[in-house]
Amino acid sequence: MDLTHRPRRLRRDGIRSLVSEVDLSASDLIAPVFVDATTDERRPIESMPGHERVPVDEAVTRVEEIRETGVEAVVVFGIPDAKDDQGTRAWADDGVVQRAVRAITAETDAYVITDVCLCEYTDHGHCGLLEDTAAEEPELTVRNDETLDLLGKIATSHAEAGAEMVAPSGMMDGMVGAIREALDADGFTDVPIMSYAAKYESAFYGPFRDAADGAPAFGDRRHYQMDPANAREAMREVALDVEQGADVLMVKPALPYLDVVSAIREEYDHPVAAYNVSGEYAMLHAAAEKGWLDLEAAAYESLLSIKRAGADLILTYFAEDVADRL
Repeated sequence: MDLTHRPRRLRRDGIRSLVSEVDLSASDLIAPVFVDATTDERRPIESMPGHERVPVDEAVTRVEEIRETGVEAVVVFGIPDAKDDQGTRAWADDGVVQRAVRAITAETDAYVITDVCLCEYTDHGHCGLLEDTAAEEPELTVRNDETLDLLGKIATSHAEAGAEMVAPSGMMDGMVGAIREALDADGFTDVPIMSYAAKYESAFYGPFRDAADGAPAFGDRRHYQMDPANAREAMREVALDVEQGADVLMVKPALPYLDVVSAIREEYDHPVAAYNVSGEYAMLHAAAEKGWLDLEAAAYESLLSIKRAGADLILTYFAEDVADRL
């Protein structure tokens, strides 16, 4: 037996860390923050253990808690005080995200990203204007081009409030170009766009819809979010976003789509982000509660795999816990 080649030589303590190929740090992570305009106290999110909706006047405190762990960036999601068929509270000057962002940017040193979408603000729960909001048929689709104007208004309202990056998540054709044009026209040429460039219609979003109160009232989102079967289509989506001026390219969800993360990393020199979504978070917690796995070890390994696949940034509900370990 020829044992000239012994990979185990490099697995011993002392050398193991020196030859580690991927490094995960707190500065790689983005922590979600849910700000709720309908409450004056923190509300636990039952399907996402350890996370809460916080009232607007506690947004700063919540972000300071995150910053204490070493995580530098947050993404703000809002639960508005009212909804309508156009989602008008999404771009209101006194909207929940706008108020929270003003306070967070004024009182903390966190890097503030905002979600740009309509699903939390429309009474039908879809990501844009519908063809017929009165009909409850599965073939209902979003009016793409009319929705683009609204996404531009939302993005500029967030930038005016102090958002340092905007992240459109609605998977509308042309959304990056429309938002870039709107930001530039209002003088926000330095505000980057992190596009949800490849966002799949996934079964892993359930807990988030509880957290953000954004589940569709009827139908589903298969006509604008991607088919989980398609990887080549993701590359076309990403190419369009790059052409329109996206600064960061996000894949959502992360773990079931590491092949897509890897392919984007190979093809583009843009920063690549991955969203380790609520279902990925919740299933590890559920297994840990059963005693089937070690939560801390599994969370760390999951995020390490996302980084290894090529993600530069990871948006994750594990951000605080893993940052503490790091």
